[in-house]
Amino acid sequence: MTESLTTGVHHVGLTLPDIEAAKEFFTTGLGYEHVGSVTDYPAHFVSDGSTLITLWQVNDPSAASAFDRKNNIGLHHLAIGVVDEAALSEVFSRVSNWPGAEIEFEPCPIREGSATRHFMCLIPGGARVEFATPFG
Repeated sequence: MTESLTTGVHHVGLTLPDIEAAKEFFTTGLGYEHVGSVTDYPAHFVSDGSTLITLWQVNDPSAASAFDRKNNIGLHHLAIGVVDEAALSEVFSRVSNWPGAEIEFEPCPIREGSATRHFMCLIPGGARVEFATPFG
């Protein structure tokens, strides 16, 4: 087998109807740092120190198609790691109470017999995001 030429995900870009609301969700809600913007695109860049997320503004939010994980090609969800069960509980609490966020399901094992726990939500603007503890 040959050695991989890649080193992992460089960043993830999400197109959203309101990047200001998404930026607040990540920065105020989850503690990400706002690391830049491009006002004429427009876009915001947020990071937790490990993952960089680009938030792109859709041109016409009223004409944009809603997220549909079963019928659209593209990103099914973004999975973000958390350090442990306590952090997962804290993130779940914050997301559950964040305006415009919707919980798909509460924290549970990722599969039967697994120590890895996760939950899934839609962030403000409708992108599907998963939060998960380390593999176990």
